[in-house]
Amino acid sequence: MREEFGDGSKVRRRFVAIGDSFTEGVGDVSKVLPNGVRGWADRVAEKLAKAQPGWEYANLAVRSKRLRHIIDEQLEPALAMEPTLITLYAGGNDILDFGTDMDALLNDYELLVARLSETGATLVLFTGFDVKVSAVLEPFKKRNTLYNQRVREIADKYGAVLVDYWCFDAYKDSRMWAPDRLHMSKAGHKYLAAQVLDHLNIPHKISPKEWDPPTRMSMREWERRQRRWVNDWVVPLFGRKLRGVTLGDTLSPRWPQPVKVPRKGGLKKLMEGAKQ
Repeated sequence: MREEFGDGSKVRRRFVAIGDSFTEGVGDVSKVLPNGVRGWADRVAEKLAKAQPGWEYANLAVRSKRLRHIIDEQLEPALAMEPTLITLYAGGNDILDFGTDMDALLNDYELLVARLSETGATLVLFTGFDVKVSAVLEPFKKRNTLYNQRVREIADKYGAVLVDYWCFDAYKDSRMWAPDRLHMSKAGHKYLAAQVLDHLNIPHKISPKEWDPPTRMSMREWERRQRRWVNDWVVPLFGRKLRGVTLGDTLSPRWPQPVKVPRKGGLKKLMEGAKQ
């Protein structure tokens, strides 16, 4: 990770995360943290603070946001915070939209990366995982492949740290995914936090989840789970698309201003202090 800014005695360390549900933390449920989730970015912020005192953290990501929303709503606030570390994942929701122009999307993505790289901050980018959830989503596989190829090229061009999420075999286990099969579970978020910290050379003790091999399902059980998944997640998802609404329409960023992360107790301790 690049050197933080400061005069040696008072170093500025500021981590700003921008994006959509991937970065907001959806799938990693928390009863005490903003928007009811925790996620990999919170975990990275806490480990940064534990390894080096003085880290501040803001998370502007909101679920369901498209790339254009992230540019319009998160870019300028992020730049104004003068971050020394930025993480960006954006475009996944656009890939799942009907009629997305991938060339236009990726051109806008590169323009966003270019703006962020001008800050001099360490910039972390992510490829997208090829989620094997259902034949329903197979038509989007070609888009995901193109997206990943361009993200790799853009990361190399702008000197960004690339977390090549697509290559992580651990996510082939269904237990790394939330019930909707599109967002990571708590175990998935913890694993990704460890990967980001490893890429930044930050020490941590996050270890991969060790499971027994999954039990083999009967055909009847598999069909029952498929029907439940379609009814609980797929139908509502396409219903929202048809109505032009998203789950993020009424939500605000979880950490809209930089907060100093406690070295002990993490962000939960910060929330407990705010309630007192």
